[in-house]
Amino acid sequence: MGSREVLGQAARLASSGLLLQVLFRLITFVLNAFILRFLSKEIVGIVNVRLTLLYSTTIFLAREAFRRACLSGGTQQDWSQTFNLLWLTVPLGVFWSLLLGWVWLQLLEVPDPNVVPHYGTGVVVFGLSAVVELLGEPFWVLAQAQMFVKLKVIAESLSVILKSVLIAFFVLWLPHWGLYIFSLAQLLYTAVLVLCYVIYFTKLLGSSESTKQQTLPVSRITDLLPNITRSRAFVNWKEAKLTWSFFKQSFLKQILTEGERYVMTFLNVLNFGDQGVYDIVNNLGSLVARLIFQPIEESFYIFFAKVLERGKDATLQKQEDVAMAAAVLESLLRLALLTGLTITIFGFAYSQLALDIYGGAMLSSGSGPVLLRSYCLYVLLLAINGVTECFTFAAMSKEEVDSVHSEENQPGRSNSEVFSVIPCSRSLVREQVFLCCEQGWPARLAHVTVGTFCLGMTLGTAFLTETKLIRFVRTQLGVSRLADKTS
Repeated sequence: MGSREVLGQAARLASSGLLLQVLFRLITFVLNAFILRFLSKEIVGIVNVRLTLLYSTTIFLAREAFRRACLSGGTQQDWSQTFNLLWLTVPLGVFWSLLLGWVWLQLLEVPDPNVVPHYGTGVVVFGLSAVVELLGEPFWVLAQAQMFVKLKVIAESLSVILKSVLIAFFVLWLPHWGLYIFSLAQLLYTAVLVLCYVIYFTKLLGSSESTKQQTLPVSRITDLLPNITRSRAFVNWKEAKLTWSFFKQSFLKQILTEGERYVMTFLNVLNFGDQGVYDIVNNLGSLVARLIFQPIEESFYIFFAKVLERGKDATLQKQEDVAMAAAVLESLLRLALLTGLTITIFGFAYSQLALDIYGGAMLSSGSGPVLLRSYCLYVLLLAINGVTECFTFAAMSKEEVDSVHSEENQPGRSNSEVFSVIPCSRSLVREQVFLCCEQGWPARLAHVTVGTFCLGMTLGTAFLTETKLIRFVRTQLGVSRLADKTS
């Protein structure tokens, strides 16, 4: 597969990931607004902070390093050894699930059962759901490596929709079930997600006429299962050592990513009700980061990993591929910086109004607006960090990953001029004081009108001045559509 074809597939994967994130976030926000009208803030806080942290920590520690290492393989990758390595995520997930489950039950504050019933069951089931999801890891990595976009869209969309429908049904009819509702929904989500991948590859590999089957590194479904032979090692030790290097780095990343949840969980700085309110504000603030930057980071990591040879000096690689990687990195950085700056400016001006519309005075009258404005600035840092991280982790050698340091000077030019693309920034910040949110709906509508006008000017200015960036986006969208037609 040529570098341009890989770029097109990566763009296609990113755009599909973007659509998925839009769907998931919309469902989540509607569901949260619905749940708050039937269940207490304490239950929302326990589910969205305490139990979700247990699930995400188990999943992250068990699989993140394996994914990065196994998706970095070249054309000579031995997939049998890769699958063997990926299956090690299951016992590792069992270990983390048991250890963290014990911590969650024995060392942390247990909520009042009269306010939050069935907490113990919730801990057990959320830990179990993490292990269930790890059973599909070899299938997921193979699908990502082959860039099966439609499979990812269908599997994740179906699982999220079914989970949301189940939660809505039980919250409406059986709200006294408490954490039983979210536990069953979480287990359903992971089971459906794994089954979608297993069923897809079972049918694909069972059809001898499939053109996709001919490009796969496996010929039957049993090839994805653990395979022990005396003729070679159980795993590729170079891949295993790279996994360990990524694990040491990702452990710190997980602490930084979920830092506020760890603080709330282990230090009890907020009660469970306040944690629920914080989580709602946090989800709103991280909306764009998850909608745009996360799909780009995941998809273009695959592009850089396939185009560049890990740890090899740029002068010794194919110069056409190096030049394309440099151009893509520059365009992604400019796109991330421009998007992040726009979010920071408009988010600062409209944080209070957004919280007031979504949750009323409960969210907009306290520290919520300050928190959301701070998060908008944080999004700008996330935008730049995500792009540079996906490039460096795809290009660095094992030794550089161990030190989280790259010796190469990365390509790209100054991005300082993109600040001039955002007009009206000072006016937006000033006029929100007078038009939001205590002045009533006429003032709010005026506030929205001014913001819409300024956003239109921003997009227009970007379209006229960022010609290279616009050309890059158009090219990727065009290649993505072509890949859709030929797939």
